[in-house]
Amino acid sequence: MIGTIVTTAAVTAAGLTAYGTLGRKSTLLAPSLWRGPTDRRSIALTFDDGPSESTAEILTILQRHRISATFFQCGANVRRLPQVAREVCAGGHEIGNHTDTHPRLCFKSPHFIYGELLRAQETIAETTNMRPTLFRAPYGLRWYGLRGAQRLLGLTGVMWTAIGFDWVRPAEQVIEILQPQAANGAIFCLHDGRETRINPDISATSKALAALIPMLMDRGFHFEPAGSMLRKMEKGASENG
Repeated sequence: MIGTIVTTAAVTAAGLTAYGTLGRKSTLLAPSLWRGPTDRRSIALTFDDGPSESTAEILTILQRHRISATFFQCGANVRRLPQVAREVCAGGHEIGNHTDTHPRLCFKSPHFIYGELLRAQETIAETTNMRPTLFRAPYGLRWYGLRGAQRLLGLTGVMWTAIGFDWVRPAEQVIEILQPQAANGAIFCLHDGRETRINPDISATSKALAALIPMLMDRGFHFEPAGSMLRKMEKGASENG
């Protein structure tokens, strides 16, 4: 009987940990947003793993449509390409924290997690004069200790409503994944880099984005950064509270 109870408790704990680590809607391990207000015809485009030598491709497409987006940047990439990081800011985009070296945070110590977030935070702020308020965990993997790190650094976690798998899928499949997920308050995750690789090929991302934006505009959607969505949600909660 005791063995059964212990086994059940262990399975339950493992299930909770898995949900907290991977679940896009989970706030178990740290505060997190996975979509914005559903009363507005708005979508947030977010890009991970930059800046890279290929980020300019994304900036050109966004500028063409006068769209502001959120770029979750790695500190190591910002130190390697500081001018590109500054160009993202100059384009009117929001920068979020995506750790320093893009590690998987699961099974890492709270000290390690805090150090990864802190170094990226300091690098981004020193390079761009923009201090991130949003954080996205590499691979979407969160872990114990992240809540404290986010609190100390003033960061809110951001997951996604839909992820394009643009690092492994051709543009046509990326569009097929994302287009049906377009809805009020949706947060789309794409990539302007590939982890910390030099000169990554993001042609699938660029091609998909160039086609997807007009499709969604034709359906009446407009675009805003994830931080703008969060502020509107907080304002609405405050007014309703």
